[in-house]
Amino acid sequence: MAREISSVGVIGLGTMGAGIAEVLARSGVSVVAVEIDDDGVHRGRGHLEHSTERAVSGGKLDADGRSALLDRIRYTTSLAELSDVDLVIEAIPENLEAKSDVFAQLDTITGPDTIFVSNTSSLSITEIGVHTARPGKVVGMHFFNPAPILKLVEIVRTVVTEPDVVTDVVAFAERLGKTPVVIGDRAGFIANALLFGYLNHAVRMYEQRYATREDLDAAMRFGCGYPMGPLALLDLIGLDTAYEILDTMYHQSRNRLHAPAPLLKQMITAGLLGRKTGQGFYTYDEPDSPTVTDAVTASTVDTATAREVRKVGVVGTGTMATGIVEVFAKRGYEVILRARSAEKAAASVARVKKSLDKAVVKGKLSEEDAAAALGRISPAVEFEELADVDLVVEAVAEDLAVKQAVFAALDDVVKPGAVLATTTSSLPVIECAAATSRPSDVVGVHFFNPAPVMKLVEVVSTIATAPDVIATVDAVCSAVGKHPVHCGDRAGFIVNALLFPYLNDAVKMLEAHYAEADDIDTAMKVGCGLPMGPFELLDVVGLDVSLAIQRTLYNEFREEGFAPAPLLEHLVTAGRLGRKTGKGFKDYSAR
Repeated sequence: MAREISSVGVIGLGTMGAGIAEVLARSGVSVVAVEIDDDGVHRGRGHLEHSTERAVSGGKLDADGRSALLDRIRYTTSLAELSDVDLVIEAIPENLEAKSDVFAQLDTITGPDTIFVSNTSSLSITEIGVHTARPGKVVGMHFFNPAPILKLVEIVRTVVTEPDVVTDVVAFAERLGKTPVVIGDRAGFIANALLFGYLNHAVRMYEQRYATREDLDAAMRFGCGYPMGPLALLDLIGLDTAYEILDTMYHQSRNRLHAPAPLLKQMITAGLLGRKTGQGFYTYDEPDSPTVTDAVTASTVDTATAREVRKVGVVGTGTMATGIVEVFAKRGYEVILRARSAEKAAASVARVKKSLDKAVVKGKLSEEDAAAALGRISPAVEFEELADVDLVVEAVAEDLAVKQAVFAALDDVVKPGAVLATTTSSLPVIECAAATSRPSDVVGVHFFNPAPVMKLVEVVSTIATAPDVIATVDAVCSAVGKHPVHCGDRAGFIVNALLFPYLNDAVKMLEAHYAEADDIDTAMKVGCGLPMGPFELLDVVGLDVSLAIQRTLYNEFREEGFAPAPLLEHLVTAGRLGRKTGKGFKDYSAR
């Protein structure tokens, strides 16, 4: 029988502590909320009143429910008032000494069976627990921000945590409507260990001026379906909190990718902590507000110099090529689809027709518009048939020699002034440009799969790309309903350079037997709001493709942390490539 937990103490009423208190009170639990002084109590009460008022406005809580919820919370500045609670949740700032001191005081105040819980996101539960006389009753219970909304709770057991304590806390989390995942005690646990390396990498990209903050955030929202971009998420978490988590992770892992980006320290020193201070990577209309006042919503590229584009050529017959053909044809462009044979060209046009027909059936396209789009597509076999296109997009296999041969052929036949684009996802664009006599006309235009659906296009400029070529591509992206983001010509561009090291870290976590693949996937989907867990995504992308991208990143940056996980290499060698072979990290053969 799980023990009855009816009264809970919450120590610390910052954003997270107040959110936890709200979750508890909403579930009928009596809460004793403790802050260090009256000002802290006032701020914490303000957090709760503001959050519950928003819930009423959003129809998620009625006025009577709000009143009952707030009545279940008693505020105090004295730890002594926690003497009769069944469980205590500590949610003070990430400082080991401060947390240990709180737990040592609680030892002398509470009953011997009271469970001690820390909401730390990165510190060692073991190190906190040894400062009490009851380390077996100490456990981590890591809620995610905002606690009233996000379902995941990481339950962190130490080597001495009593099994029944873990069982009771898991049952309690489920009673609160949360999804618990039980894991061992190591820095960052599951979600933060994977999330913060990715966030830190994004800060480094911004610090190096590789991409703007808007483009970094848009790339991950539109390219990966993430609910927030990395810099906006850091503002929500708090830059000081992020720094402490990264610093703790680095001291445990000694992985240079966990060493906090210097820009974080500079911003913290300047008091730019994110939403809670009203300014971080973005500026907000007031502290704790989600409303950004300095976002750049329009493209910074001046499209006044853009070249005119009426006719587009696409080289290739694969999924990406046919998707790009469809994108342009639906938006009124005349498109020449060049294939290696008439049969391949006809098959590709047939695939476009099938996709257009599906759109008609779903009511997303009229029969007339579908027929008109199909009528704008002309199959071709000879490169000479691309002679008068204004823009040509190469979408052949990810093989540099093959792409260079295509660009050399295009250079011979395509009219002067035409823009030559590659949709490579990882190869150097400048290597394609070098195969031509007009490198200033060559640019990367990386569409995402499926091209007709995904809004993002990475516009990749080399050191030779002319400004009016960038302007042309930017204007074309807008004309076909895509969101362009701009970056320089280096491995992975924005999305893959941020995404694949995170996926690789997940494989290393599985390899170390820290958590099961399903638990890791659950943690990232439920805790971070990602559309897919890392192993689900790897199996969809293909483990061979993922390994090739990871090797490209490692070869370019020579970062030890980017070295492909041995488990990924072994699965590829064994032919377990994901969904396309029926087995990858998961088995699809019986489904």
